[in-house]
Parts: sequence; C-alpha cells; structure tokens
Amino acid sequence: MNDLRSEIGNDDFAEVVAMFLEEADEVIGRIAKTREAKALEADLHFLKGAALNLGFAQLANLCQDGERRAASGDTKIDLAQVASSYQASKRALRAGQKASAA
Repeated sequence: MNDLRSEIGNDDFAEVVAMFLEEADEVIGRIAKTREAKALEADLHFLKGAALNLGFAQLANLCQDGERRAASGDTKIDLAQVASSYQASKRALRAGQKASAA
C-alpha cells in the first residue's frame, strides 16, 4: 500500500482507494449470489488484484484460492470468509487513513 501511495501520491491514492472500495463493495454484494463459475472467477480475480495493490495479503490469498477453484468449475467457495476478510481489510484501511491524516 505504501508503495502505491508513494508511486502515485497521497491525493491520487485517496482517489484510488475510494474507487476500489466502491467497486469492491459491489463485487462483494454480487458474489454472494453468484453461482456461475466464470463470473465468480472474474470477480475474485478483480478483488485479488485490488487487494494486492493495497497490501491486503489475506484477502488476496483467499481470492486467489477461490479464483483457481472457480476456474476449474468449483463454485463451493467460502464466500462468507472472503467477505469477512474484505470487511476487516476495509476497516484497517480506513483506520490507517485516519491515522495518517492526524
């Protein structure tokens, strides 16, 4: 996350984070209802990439595992765990933003 912030600057970083959270919220809401493997694979791929860019290793790992499973047609992925990890990552991100703004 700090690499991305230093690469693009604080203002652009805040914009990237806001865009990520908006898009990720939509994806998290959608994957709970998705039962089609290709759609699930694509959504988990998006979340994985965004999580990696922001330094959320646990979320990225869960998404990577789910993405691989969905690619092989398996849709029995613990999406509640993915959503929970996302929410925890989101809270940590917001806490970090508040701390750096203070």
